Amino acid sequence: MAQALTSIRDIEREMSALRAEPGTTMPYQRTSVMTHTAWVPEEWVEAAEDVLSGLVERHPSRTIVLIPQPDDADGLDGEVAVEVYPVGEGRAICTETIRVRLKGARAAAPASVVQPLLLPDLPAFLRWRGLPPFGESHFDGLLDVVDRLIVDSTEWPDLPASYRGLTEIFERVAVSDIAWARTSRWRPQLASLWPGIADVKRIRVTGTAAQAHLLAGWLRSRLRHPVELEHEPSDRLVGVELDGEPAPFPPGDPPAGSDLLSEELDKFGRDRIYEDAVRAASA
Repeated sequence: MAQALTSIRDIEREMSALRAEPGTTMPYQRTSVMTHTAWVPEEWVEAAEDVLSGLVERHPSRTIVLIPQPDDADGLDGEVAVEVYPVGEGRAICTETIRVRLKGARAAAPASVVQPLLLPDLPAFLRWRGLPPFGESHFDGLLDVVDRLIVDSTEWPDLPASYRGLTEIFERVAVSDIAWARTSRWRPQLASLWPGIADVKRIRVTGTAAQAHLLAGWLRSRLRHPVELEHEPSDRLVGVELDGEPAPFPPGDPPAGSDLLSEELDKFGRDRIYEDAVRAASA
């Protein structure tokens, strides 16, 4: 069982010790391209670990998994794992995963834990599971130390109202939404129907609530006129109708969750079209 670590200094010391583990035949070379922080409440831990396991070799990084436990006694409980991958010629690369349980009052100040662990001069991403608590200090503090926020609004209740909080942080941090990425095959397909869709008044989406509201917002923002939304709930996006006419189904298969997150980790700038879609969806 991994040793419990109760301070940032303990975590840093353990990382150094694991990278220099005696008796190994290959020198380790850390090749991190980013710091990837994930805020993962207990109910999301299993799903988050499944996604993270598919990212390690594609995006070598220092990953910091924050598990808030605000009802516990104050403290920090961390563990460190180093994954090693041979790259030929007797060498290997390693990536680091730091799991930190933030207990009691420590859950209210996660930025104080994350900031000392950020890799200097590399981008920092924050993946937030569930609906972010817009305006609350523990969330705002993390926004101040990262370059990009990654969410999945499929996980959010009360759509489209929940998008209003998101619109207020677009000027503070670049935002990616995995729910938006899941519409990426459909948006070019619908755009290819131009100019026949110029006067569309109604869109019917069979998919998740997030996909439905984002596609409707996208159409409103691109066409610059009101578009009524009809939503048929489904756990994935399987159909779109425009003014009662089915749109052609796009080619390809829906990507896996780890693939979607991997694509978002390759993006660095703001997505203005997404921002416009969110504003139009929440108006």
